[in-house]
Amino acid sequence: MSAWSIRRWGVVIVGLAVLPLLMSAARGGRTLDEVLFPPIEPYESGYLRVSEIHQIYYELCGNPEGTPVLVLHGGPGGQCTETDRRFFDPERFLIVLHDQRGAGRSKPFAELRENTTPNLVADIEHLREKLSLDQICLVGGSWGSTLALAYAEAHPEHVRAMVLRGLWTATEQEVDHWYNGGVGLYFPEEYDKLIDALPPDQEGSIPQRLLKMLQDKQPAVRERAEHAWAMYEMKVAHLAMPDELVAANVAQWDCRAFSLIENYYMANDCFLRPDQLIDEADKLKDIPITVINGRYDVICPPRTAYQFCKRLPKARLVITEQSGHSQYEPRTTEALLEAIKTLE
Repeated sequence: MSAWSIRRWGVVIVGLAVLPLLMSAARGGRTLDEVLFPPIEPYESGYLRVSEIHQIYYELCGNPEGTPVLVLHGGPGGQCTETDRRFFDPERFLIVLHDQRGAGRSKPFAELRENTTPNLVADIEHLREKLSLDQICLVGGSWGSTLALAYAEAHPEHVRAMVLRGLWTATEQEVDHWYNGGVGLYFPEEYDKLIDALPPDQEGSIPQRLLKMLQDKQPAVRERAEHAWAMYEMKVAHLAMPDELVAANVAQWDCRAFSLIENYYMANDCFLRPDQLIDEADKLKDIPITVINGRYDVICPPRTAYQFCKRLPKARLVITEQSGHSQYEPRTTEALLEAIKTLE
């Protein structure tokens, strides 16, 4: 459940994963490169120490005096991307991005100690305070939407508005759908490959079994789990992604942190109380929220977003047709750009 890029190979992988080819895929006569804002570089970047163990990477782009927008990447275990910057008008917005604990350029890489949802919420608050921002807009997809909800429920007074994609509220039902065959109704062969990678004699839930493999002392065992999880995620995140492109991307992708951190979180109920984000949704009643969900998102089915938005008077749901989970499905990209324009 993520959006990230692996820059060291020149490969851009987004929500959950996509190839550079998609940057030239036609969208109503225009390429994605033409639809997004031009590439920009940060005017400031660095590290913020958030504990004795962790330093998180952050970067600032756009207009220092603009509307502050904090972009939350997916995973858990993904990272912010150069392309994430391009969803925002750099003249209007102060664009704040950071890599969450253990992910991307944050240090130490793939570290699980002191890495929980409350820790990540506290990191957002530390970053907001460091930048002396009173209120921020939150933009996040998949796990990024989960973290946005967790932060906003903890600090509603500091949240001006939210744009969320592929809503994931981390309930038992959603985790069960993800790991125990719900996604397999649509991608049965991919689900079987994932299950076949697990040792048959292991006990525990699927994320617990994967986590055990990902922490095994034998590199071959770890690599088998990393590869199986990456192949599964990359395939099911898109409405249509050819197998050869999935394999090509996985072959050049260091997926250690992503596979490890995501399954660590899922094996631990995302470090949230049961139904916590649903039960505390009332705290968001005064915050304008736009939720965008692909009609055929098998990872985050639109019913979750539909039911969540019904609870909140200022929430608006946009279901994009002919779309899966990725933020680069053409109609989802367009909906995100339109929703972001309304942020003030």
